[in-house]
Amino acid sequence: MQCPMDATASKVSRVIQFHDIGSEVTSDSSSTPHPAEERLQRRCLRNEAAGEFPLAANPSILLHVFSSCDLDPKDLAALEATCKFFRKPASFSPDLSLPLPEIAAYDMCQKRAMFKMKQEEKELLKQRCGGSWKNVLRYILVGEKNYRREKSQVVAGPGHSIVVTTNGEVYSFGSNCSGQLGHGDTEDKFKPCLIRSLQGIRITQVAVGSRRTMLVSNTGSVYMFGHDIFGGLDISGTADVNYTSTPKLVESLKGIFVVQASIGGYFSAVLSREGRVYTFSWGRAERLGHSSDLIDVEPRIISGQPLDDVLVVQIAAGNCYLLMLAYHPTGMSVYSVGCGLGGKLGHGNKNNEGIPQMIGHFQAFNICPMSISAGAWHAAVLSCDGRVFTWGWGNNGCLGHGGEEFFTLPTAVEGLSNVKAVHVSAGEYTTFVVADNGDVYSFGLGESFNLGFQESAAVEYEESLSFLTPKFVASLVNLNEKFVQISPSNTWDWLNEGMSHTIALTESGKLYTFGGGIKGQLGFKLAEDEDTMATPVCVSIDDPL
Repeated sequence: MQCPMDATASKVSRVIQFHDIGSEVTSDSSSTPHPAEERLQRRCLRNEAAGEFPLAANPSILLHVFSSCDLDPKDLAALEATCKFFRKPASFSPDLSLPLPEIAAYDMCQKRAMFKMKQEEKELLKQRCGGSWKNVLRYILVGEKNYRREKSQVVAGPGHSIVVTTNGEVYSFGSNCSGQLGHGDTEDKFKPCLIRSLQGIRITQVAVGSRRTMLVSNTGSVYMFGHDIFGGLDISGTADVNYTSTPKLVESLKGIFVVQASIGGYFSAVLSREGRVYTFSWGRAERLGHSSDLIDVEPRIISGQPLDDVLVVQIAAGNCYLLMLAYHPTGMSVYSVGCGLGGKLGHGNKNNEGIPQMIGHFQAFNICPMSISAGAWHAAVLSCDGRVFTWGWGNNGCLGHGGEEFFTLPTAVEGLSNVKAVHVSAGEYTTFVVADNGDVYSFGLGESFNLGFQESAAVEYEESLSFLTPKFVASLVNLNEKFVQISPSNTWDWLNEGMSHTIALTESGKLYTFGGGIKGQLGFKLAEDEDTMATPVCVSIDDPL
């Protein structure tokens, strides 16, 4: 129920109507209390005289709201637990026509950099979210959680690694043949090095691909370095491609406030704060959702049905396809576009799709997708109830279904039926899952120890390097750390084939790496006779994660 608010004629302060909490009125109607006593005896009942409480005088108004409004205590508890509005004054003059939950949600949105837009743009986003500031806040929070916006994050590429700290600083290490580390040179780095040219720029999200990197700042700008993603690339890897070894502002994305970027094998994609997706290729692959000349390499919005009225909250790029998680006030859905070989688009067939199509399997079986992850050739989705669904190419068991067959529809991983997952990440031929109790599972190709298993694991599986069903990763769980993000290499690169590695980030801010490391992508130099590391090693950086 909405708590009534009103304003006095005076401009001194805004006030909130409330019923005074006093003693019970006596049953003797003949007794006439003193006016001061009468004010104290006003009961918390509807339709009785109301007093006034100045909002600016005391920001802690929860007690007054609780005593004067017919609100559900469960709603009030949720408000108090999630909103700072009750602990200190709001950063704006509240709209007195709004109920308190709406005011609180708007206040929380206001504190985010991505929400600094014109009022008419805010209202448009509100309408796209169903006409509620609470829905806008949910939309923002889902995105922030899924791609760790403004939180520490790690990304493993095919040969190099990127780390973003909570302060927005960026560290990189590993292969640097095309300047993909952003340090102004092409020398490999065997320990995390700060990208100093980004001083004064707060980075909130990162995407890594084959010899290229993209960074998103808190002001919505995009920076890239490494191979020129706006030029052509010959499949042999000997192309006449330009590259930049220091972060360069992507001029063609000016005017678009970007909140997330994702890099595939032959294209890149960005997501705007308004929930719109832009894709651009290297000039030789499919357009991925829009029609243009083969030589067109400019970012183009994905428009037309069925995406016109869809609010995309997360994107995930595979080698030649794109997944999009769409937000609805009543639930979530997943769209896909691109190459359908191996069934990786999830539509029950192997057809290519030039226009994004919704994966109807989730709605048909009343499955609520919460997070998406696109590996190079297979996909994974985490549902609201903690189940993990995979589909696409099943090479080396990366789907976790007990074989290497491809699946054209999202299928629950039965080996995780007793696990409530909170994080899933798909790599090139690998998949990692983190459970709510801190357990970690992985499956797929582990030839470079990138799944976290020791040598004895290969003996258990009859010397096979493929793990076809989820297996408990004891080497991580035994560290007694809570892992919040695990990133396996999810992009194919002909220069680093078979040398996949993995980066794991803990809640306490520790960084662990394992797998292939001949280029320094593990954050340290291996012994001369080694090219992989089977045991997770803690890697330190200068800034706190």
